Amino acid sequence: MPNCCQQQYRSAISLIGNSKFIRATFSPILLTALCLGTTYANAQESPKNLKSIPRLTSQLPASAKPGVRSPLAGNQISLNGRTLPGTWLQQTGRSGQITTHLSDGVFRQLIGVNFLNSSNWTRQPIQWFSSVKTPQVLATRQLGGYRYLDITNFAQTSGWQIQANGNILVIATPKAQITNIIQSQEPVYASAPLQHTQILVNLDRPTPWQVAQGSVIKTTPILSADPDTPTPKSTTPPNREWTVTLDGIADRTLIERYTPQPPPVAPPTSLPELLKQLSPATPPVAAPETIIEKVEVVNNQTIIHLSVPFGLLPQVSTVADPDRLIIDIQPDPLEERDISWASGLVWRQHYISLGTERFPVVWLEVNPRKVGLTLKPMWVNPNTVMGTAPLLETAQRYLAVAAINGGYFNRNNRLPLGAIRRDGQWLSGPILNRGAIAWNDSGEFYFGRLTLEEALITANNQRLPILYLNSAYVQSGIARYTPAWGSTYTPLTDNEIILVVQKDQITNQLPGGKVGEKTIPIPQNGYLLTLRASATSNASQLPVGTAITISSATAPADFSRYPYIIGAGPLLIQNRQIVLDAKAEKFSNAFIAEKAIRSGICTTPTGTVMITAVHNRVGGYGPTLAEHAQLMQQMGCVDALNLDGGSSTSLYLGGQLLDRSPSTAARVHNGIGIFLQPGK
Repeated sequence: MPNCCQQQYRSAISLIGNSKFIRATFSPILLTALCLGTTYANAQESPKNLKSIPRLTSQLPASAKPGVRSPLAGNQISLNGRTLPGTWLQQTGRSGQITTHLSDGVFRQLIGVNFLNSSNWTRQPIQWFSSVKTPQVLATRQLGGYRYLDITNFAQTSGWQIQANGNILVIATPKAQITNIIQSQEPVYASAPLQHTQILVNLDRPTPWQVAQGSVIKTTPILSADPDTPTPKSTTPPNREWTVTLDGIADRTLIERYTPQPPPVAPPTSLPELLKQLSPATPPVAAPETIIEKVEVVNNQTIIHLSVPFGLLPQVSTVADPDRLIIDIQPDPLEERDISWASGLVWRQHYISLGTERFPVVWLEVNPRKVGLTLKPMWVNPNTVMGTAPLLETAQRYLAVAAINGGYFNRNNRLPLGAIRRDGQWLSGPILNRGAIAWNDSGEFYFGRLTLEEALITANNQRLPILYLNSAYVQSGIARYTPAWGSTYTPLTDNEIILVVQKDQITNQLPGGKVGEKTIPIPQNGYLLTLRASATSNASQLPVGTAITISSATAPADFSRYPYIIGAGPLLIQNRQIVLDAKAEKFSNAFIAEKAIRSGICTTPTGTVMITAVHNRVGGYGPTLAEHAQLMQQMGCVDALNLDGGSSTSLYLGGQLLDRSPSTAARVHNGIGIFLQPGK
């Protein structure tokens, strides 16, 4: 990684190094999670036939005005002695004054600043130990997939000391003291309905803070009094650990107050009392749960460990006079927002109701007709279709401003299971007539159920159907693999027969052998045909030297007019009407009935595109497919498609996940990226 002093004119994008996930969240239920990963500045170029994929190199900022030095930039921040990933810029003006800019994900995640609603993307009102009625407003600037906030005056007012040290921006904040931690007296019982609990953290001054989602907390089952009665399994999902970390020292009395104590030793019990306790008529009683498990001080930080029941999540906010951190444990902690983030791009999050159910929805609304804004399919490695990675990494690698996960894939072999088409080239063909979205650079979109109809045609007009193109979905029949699949093909089933085709002529026949044992080069001037199962009988009709051509067409034919396609499914809405038919798209009954987190994409009557993430309903699990369709319809979608969901759901904006912590987000194969041309 080059040092900023040596490469002082590079942008922050060129300086992003190896990623380390920051499991810090600040938004309550739909967690914002910062992860500033690598952009692979020295990655290999894309193959020639994929040359339109963004070059993975650094972007230079616009030329500085006369008398103004080009900005210094870096990808690490030292906050009170702890070095963390985070992009920043420093600019020296004509008068010699240095202004400091942090990417907004860093500002929200590492400092705990709350972003307020804004209709002007060049200005961002914030709240941090202050009043929301008179917010401080920071200037913003766009650069290389990130939005930077000018924190110069904010830092001076807060008493911070800031200095650039090569690639690291060193920030020192005034020492803070935690004077009290108070939990509301309302108990939370495991068997009781969802209840609200509030924790107040009193401070002697404002200080940076972070929230992190941890792992599930294992509980000890309550044993039955009757040894012959099996212990019933709990139907309540386990609690989850959360931590709130503050840059400050808690009083020793607070640490002792919330230090777990061993259970007291019970005095000897008389025989009649013991028999009474063991009576089968005495049901086991669950003790009330405590939210605060422990308070400890580590490296000049106070860490508050929380045990949060299922259906509840923390919402953290700050107030002034006195300076105080408020932790609300509640079933509906989503902070509703409408923030204009860039020209033609708005970040929204609201609760959407279906009858008595309320669903938290986070989405980005994009105007694809806005000059400089484009949508493109993305996948992990432009040199091959194999591979998975967190959407955070993929989006940063492509220098996308925003992104959402896309279609399905096989988690074992990390290969796609559905349509991916970019610049008119199929990286992966469609399967099972499933729903897909197609679009062009003019902002026109098309939704439908997609099939690719291909056939192999010999010189004597013999036609053999080709079932799949560049696909990990395998069935008996013929499949085709082009250089877009990668430089080689590894058999996906036993005993395939591989036909090598170059310049429209079969040049070789090869036995595939066992699954995964061979790698067969894919010719740059042709493709491979794989004959599987019963289709291997066609090999005798296709000897070496046979001239062949390929016919290829989409159904419906309208799909062929669009250079970009992502397939997923099921299709949810067409022309404002719900058209959900998951069985027709060959989804399983279990998948259809499942209540899960969902990703989606749709168009609106005004021509905008919305990419959406719907998480668990208040007090329960996520929407079914039918509920997802109803939610999208209620949000005003004209056409809508369900994308891969569950742990794959990830909504990315400017270096952060808006909807969840990265620790809960799975690796994905592909996504849809939103790109903003420099200077727009």
